[in-house]
Amino acid sequence: MWRVVLLGLLGWAGTAPADELALRGEPIQGGLLFGQAAPGSVVRLDERALRLSADGRFVLGFGRDAPGFAELEVRLPDGRILRRTLAVAARDYEVQRIDGLPPAQVTPRTPEQIARIEADAQLLDEARGRNSALLGFTEPVAWPVTGRISGIYGSQRILNGEPRSPHRGVDVAAPAGTPVGAMASGVVSLAETGMYFTGGTVMVDHGHGVHSLYSHLAEVQVTPGQSIGQGEILGTVGATGRATGPHLHWGVYWFGEAVDPALLVGPMPDS
Repeated sequence: MWRVVLLGLLGWAGTAPADELALRGEPIQGGLLFGQAAPGSVVRLDERALRLSADGRFVLGFGRDAPGFAELEVRLPDGRILRRTLAVAARDYEVQRIDGLPPAQVTPRTPEQIARIEADAQLLDEARGRNSALLGFTEPVAWPVTGRISGIYGSQRILNGEPRSPHRGVDVAAPAGTPVGAMASGVVSLAETGMYFTGGTVMVDHGHGVHSLYSHLAEVQVTPGQSIGQGEILGTVGATGRATGPHLHWGVYWFGEAVDPALLVGPMPDS
Protein backbone atom coordinates (compact mmCIF):
# COMPACT_ATOMS: atom_id res chain seq x y z
CA MET A 1 0.00 0.00 0.00
CA TRP A 2 1.03 3.57 -0.52
CA ARG A 3 -0.47 6.96 0.01
CA VAL A 4 -0.21 10.48 -1.36
CA VAL A 5 0.13 13.39 1.05
CA LEU A 6 -1.13 16.71 -0.31
CA LEU A 7 0.58 19.49 1.63
CA GLY A 8 -0.06 23.20 1.90
CA LEU A 9 1.44 25.47 -0.74
CA LEU A 10 4.12 26.94 1.55
CA GLY A 11 5.13 23.78 3.44
CA TRP A 12 7.72 21.34 2.14
CA ALA A 13 7.13 17.63 2.13
CA GLY A 14 10.06 16.58 4.29
CA THR A 15 11.55 13.15 3.79
CA ALA A 16 9.11 10.72 2.19
CA PRO A 17 9.16 7.13 3.51
CA ALA A 18 9.72 4.38 0.96
CA ASP A 19 5.99 3.59 0.82
CA GLU A 20 4.86 7.20 0.55
CA LEU A 21 4.73 9.81 -2.22
CA ALA A 22 4.49 13.35 -0.88
CA LEU A 23 3.07 16.12 -3.09
CA ARG A 24 2.81 19.84 -2.42
CA GLY A 25 0.51 22.13 -4.39
CA GLU A 26 -2.60 21.58 -6.48
CA PRO A 27 -2.90 19.93 -9.92
CA ILE A 28 -4.34 22.89 -11.85
CA GLN A 29 -3.88 24.43 -15.27
CA GLY A 30 -0.94 26.84 -15.01
CA GLY A 31 0.31 25.28 -11.77
CA LEU A 32 3.44 23.60 -10.48
CA LEU A 33 3.26 20.48 -8.32
CA PHE A 34 6.20 19.67 -6.03
CA GLY A 35 6.94 16.14 -4.90
CA GLN A 36 9.24 13.89 -2.97
CA ALA A 37 9.76 10.15 -3.29
CA ALA A 38 12.28 7.67 -1.93
CA PRO A 39 15.81 8.62 -3.06
CA GLY A 40 16.82 6.63 -6.11
CA SER A 41 13.27 6.33 -7.42
CA VAL A 42 12.39 6.83 -11.08
CA VAL A 43 9.47 9.23 -11.56
CA ARG A 44 7.54 9.75 -14.79
CA LEU A 45 4.73 12.10 -15.75
CA ASP A 46 2.83 10.75 -18.76
CA GLU A 47 5.93 8.73 -19.75
CA ARG A 48 8.25 11.75 -19.33
CA ALA A 49 11.11 11.04 -16.92
CA LEU A 50 11.55 13.68 -14.21
CA ARG A 51 14.80 14.67 -12.52
CA LEU A 52 15.07 13.77 -8.82
CA SER A 53 17.37 15.43 -6.31
CA ALA A 54 19.61 13.32 -4.07
CA ASP A 55 16.88 13.33 -1.41
CA GLY A 56 14.09 12.52 -3.90
CA ARG A 57 12.59 15.95 -4.60
CA PHE A 58 11.04 16.70 -7.98
CA VAL A 59 8.69 19.16 -9.69
CA LEU A 60 6.23 19.02 -12.57
CA GLY A 61 4.07 21.60 -14.34
CA PHE A 62 0.78 22.00 -16.18
CA GLY A 63 0.32 24.45 -19.05
CA ARG A 64 -2.55 26.86 -19.61
CA ASP A 65 -4.62 24.34 -21.53
CA ALA A 66 -3.42 21.12 -19.90
CA PRO A 67 -5.83 18.17 -20.30
CA GLY A 68 -7.97 17.06 -17.39
CA PHE A 69 -5.84 14.11 -16.28
CA ALA A 70 -2.15 13.24 -16.00
CA GLU A 71 -0.50 9.98 -14.97
CA LEU A 72 2.27 10.01 -12.38
CA GLU A 73 4.35 6.87 -11.97
CA VAL A 74 7.02 6.19 -9.34
CA ARG A 75 9.31 3.16 -9.57
CA LEU A 76 10.81 2.70 -6.11
CA PRO A 77 14.38 1.41 -5.62
CA ASP A 78 12.98 -1.95 -4.45
CA GLY A 79 11.14 -2.34 -7.80
CA ARG A 80 7.63 -1.53 -6.61
CA ILE A 81 5.65 0.77 -8.90
CA LEU A 82 3.29 3.43 -7.54
CA ARG A 83 0.80 5.06 -9.89
CA ARG A 84 -1.35 8.12 -9.35
CA THR A 85 -3.91 9.69 -11.69
CA LEU A 86 -3.85 13.46 -11.20
CA ALA A 87 -7.10 15.31 -11.90
CA VAL A 88 -5.99 18.67 -13.34
CA ALA A 89 -8.42 21.46 -12.44
CA ALA A 90 -9.58 23.59 -15.38
CA ARG A 91 -9.57 27.41 -15.27
CA ASP A 92 -11.52 30.16 -16.99
CA TYR A 93 -9.43 32.81 -18.74
CA GLU A 94 -10.16 36.40 -19.65
CA VAL A 95 -10.76 36.87 -23.39
CA GLN A 96 -10.92 40.31 -25.05
CA ARG A 97 -12.25 40.76 -28.58
CA ILE A 98 -11.26 43.81 -30.62
CA ASP A 99 -12.54 44.26 -34.17
CA GLY A 100 -12.05 46.93 -36.82
CA LEU A 101 -8.30 47.33 -36.42
CA PRO A 102 -6.17 48.24 -39.47
CA PRO A 103 -4.62 45.00 -40.82
CA ALA A 104 -1.09 46.39 -40.44
CA GLN A 105 -1.74 46.78 -36.73
CA VAL A 106 -2.63 43.10 -36.37
CA THR A 107 0.18 41.45 -38.38
CA PRO A 108 2.94 44.07 -38.94
CA ARG A 109 5.70 41.62 -39.91
CA THR A 110 8.43 42.05 -42.53
CA PRO A 111 10.76 39.19 -43.51
CA GLU A 112 13.49 40.82 -41.42
CA GLN A 113 11.21 41.02 -38.39
CA ILE A 114 10.16 37.39 -38.81
CA ALA A 115 13.81 36.27 -38.95
CA ARG A 116 14.56 38.23 -35.78
CA ILE A 117 11.52 36.82 -33.99
CA GLU A 118 12.53 33.26 -34.92
CA ALA A 119 16.11 33.82 -33.71
CA ASP A 120 14.81 35.18 -30.38
CA ALA A 121 12.47 32.20 -30.01
CA GLN A 122 15.36 29.78 -30.48
CA LEU A 123 17.36 31.49 -27.72
CA LEU A 124 14.40 31.31 -25.35
CA ASP A 125 13.71 27.66 -26.21
CA GLU A 126 17.34 26.73 -25.54
CA ALA A 127 17.24 28.43 -22.13
CA ARG A 128 13.90 26.84 -21.20
CA GLY A 129 15.19 23.41 -22.20
CA ARG A 130 17.84 23.30 -19.46
CA ASN A 131 17.40 20.53 -16.89
CA SER A 132 19.97 21.32 -14.22
CA ALA A 133 20.37 19.91 -10.72
CA LEU A 134 19.86 23.32 -9.07
CA LEU A 135 17.39 23.46 -6.16
CA GLY A 136 16.18 27.07 -6.32
CA PHE A 137 12.77 25.71 -7.34
CA THR A 138 12.31 24.43 -3.76
CA GLU A 139 12.45 27.96 -2.27
CA PRO A 140 9.35 30.04 -1.47
CA VAL A 141 8.92 32.48 -4.37
CA ALA A 142 9.27 36.26 -3.94
CA TRP A 143 7.73 39.02 -6.09
CA PRO A 144 10.48 40.39 -8.36
CA VAL A 145 8.99 43.90 -8.18
CA THR A 146 6.00 45.52 -6.50
CA GLY A 147 3.32 47.61 -8.17
CA ARG A 148 -0.05 47.43 -9.87
CA ILE A 149 -0.83 44.15 -11.63
CA SER A 150 -1.61 45.21 -15.20
CA GLY A 151 -1.73 41.81 -16.91
CA ILE A 152 -2.71 38.35 -15.76
CA TYR A 153 -1.76 34.85 -16.83
CA GLY A 154 -3.82 33.10 -19.48
CA SER A 155 -5.68 36.13 -20.81
CA GLN A 156 -6.03 36.36 -24.57
CA ARG A 157 -6.96 38.92 -27.22
CA ILE A 158 -8.81 38.16 -30.44
CA LEU A 159 -7.97 40.88 -32.98
CA ASN A 160 -10.19 41.13 -36.06
CA GLY A 161 -11.31 37.57 -35.33
CA GLU A 162 -7.72 36.31 -35.17
CA PRO A 163 -6.71 34.74 -31.81
CA ARG A 164 -3.40 35.99 -30.47
CA SER A 165 -1.08 34.04 -28.22
CA PRO A 166 -2.33 33.85 -24.63
CA HIS A 167 -0.53 35.94 -22.05
CA ARG A 168 2.11 33.71 -20.48
CA GLY A 169 2.87 35.56 -17.26
CA VAL A 170 2.01 38.42 -14.93
CA ASP A 171 2.59 42.08 -15.77
CA VAL A 172 3.46 44.49 -12.96
CA ALA A 173 3.35 48.22 -13.72
CA ALA A 174 6.13 50.14 -11.96
CA PRO A 175 8.14 53.31 -12.59
CA ALA A 176 10.94 53.04 -15.14
CA GLY A 177 14.22 52.30 -13.41
CA THR A 178 12.69 50.29 -10.54
CA PRO A 179 15.07 47.43 -9.60
CA VAL A 180 13.90 43.91 -10.53
CA GLY A 181 14.97 41.04 -8.26
CA ALA A 182 15.15 37.30 -8.89
CA MET A 183 12.15 35.31 -7.61
CA ALA A 184 14.49 32.59 -6.24
CA SER A 185 18.12 31.57 -6.41
CA GLY A 186 19.54 30.15 -9.62
CA VAL A 187 21.86 30.71 -12.55
CA VAL A 188 21.30 33.26 -15.32
CA SER A 189 20.68 31.32 -18.52
CA LEU A 190 19.84 34.24 -20.83
CA ALA A 191 20.56 37.98 -20.74
CA GLU A 192 19.65 39.96 -23.85
CA THR A 193 19.16 43.70 -24.28
CA GLY A 194 17.16 43.96 -27.52
CA MET A 195 14.77 41.08 -28.20
CA TYR A 196 11.99 41.95 -30.64
CA PHE A 197 8.96 41.35 -28.43
CA THR A 198 10.47 41.42 -24.95
CA GLY A 199 13.31 43.95 -25.23
CA GLY A 200 15.71 43.65 -22.31
CA THR A 201 15.20 40.06 -21.19
CA VAL A 202 16.68 37.87 -18.46
CA MET A 203 15.97 34.20 -17.80
CA VAL A 204 17.05 32.39 -14.63
CA ASP A 205 17.40 28.61 -14.27
CA HIS A 206 16.12 27.42 -10.88
CA GLY A 207 16.68 23.71 -11.52
CA HIS A 208 14.71 20.65 -12.66
CA GLY A 209 13.23 22.53 -15.63
CA VAL A 210 11.89 25.53 -13.67
CA HIS A 211 12.84 28.87 -15.20
CA SER A 212 11.80 32.47 -14.61
CA LEU A 213 11.61 35.22 -17.25
CA TYR A 214 11.89 39.00 -16.76
CA SER A 215 11.05 41.14 -19.80
CA HIS A 216 10.94 44.75 -21.08
CA LEU A 217 13.90 45.70 -18.88
CA ALA A 218 15.48 49.12 -19.39
CA GLU A 219 18.80 47.78 -18.13
CA VAL A 220 20.13 44.23 -17.93
CA GLN A 221 22.61 43.97 -15.07
CA VAL A 222 23.58 40.28 -15.13
CA THR A 223 25.38 37.96 -17.52
CA PRO A 224 24.77 34.34 -18.58
CA GLY A 225 26.30 31.81 -16.20
CA GLN A 226 26.12 34.15 -13.22
CA SER A 227 24.89 32.60 -9.96
CA ILE A 228 22.33 34.77 -8.19
CA GLY A 229 20.43 34.66 -4.92
CA GLN A 230 16.77 35.36 -4.32
CA GLY A 231 16.10 39.08 -4.60
CA GLU A 232 19.41 39.83 -6.31
CA ILE A 233 18.99 42.61 -8.86
CA LEU A 234 18.74 41.44 -12.48
CA GLY A 235 17.97 44.79 -14.11
CA THR A 236 15.47 47.63 -14.04
CA VAL A 237 11.87 48.12 -15.16
CA GLY A 238 11.48 49.59 -18.63
CA ALA A 239 9.31 49.62 -21.73
CA THR A 240 11.67 47.98 -24.22
CA GLY A 241 10.50 45.64 -26.96
CA ARG A 242 6.78 45.62 -27.72
CA ALA A 243 5.52 47.50 -24.66
CA THR A 244 3.18 50.47 -24.29
CA GLY A 245 4.56 51.65 -20.94
CA PRO A 246 7.01 50.75 -18.20
CA HIS A 247 6.25 47.42 -16.59
CA LEU A 248 7.77 44.04 -15.82
CA HIS A 249 6.52 40.96 -17.60
CA TRP A 250 7.27 38.09 -15.20
CA GLY A 251 7.00 34.57 -16.53
CA VAL A 252 7.62 31.16 -15.00
CA TYR A 253 8.17 28.01 -17.06
CA TRP A 254 8.48 24.29 -16.52
CA PHE A 255 10.51 23.54 -19.63
CA GLY A 256 8.28 24.76 -22.50
CA GLU A 257 5.11 25.04 -20.41
CA ALA A 258 4.30 28.53 -19.16
CA VAL A 259 2.80 28.40 -15.67
CA ASP A 260 1.11 31.10 -13.60
CA PRO A 261 3.51 33.05 -11.31
CA ALA A 262 0.54 34.24 -9.25
CA LEU A 263 -0.07 30.65 -8.08
CA LEU A 264 3.45 30.44 -6.65
CA VAL A 265 3.70 33.67 -4.69
CA GLY A 266 1.80 35.29 -1.83
CA PRO A 267 -0.19 38.55 -2.03
CA MET A 268 1.54 41.59 -3.53
CA PRO A 269 3.35 43.43 -0.72
CA ASP A 270 3.01 47.17 -0.32
CA SER A 271 5.13 49.05 -2.83
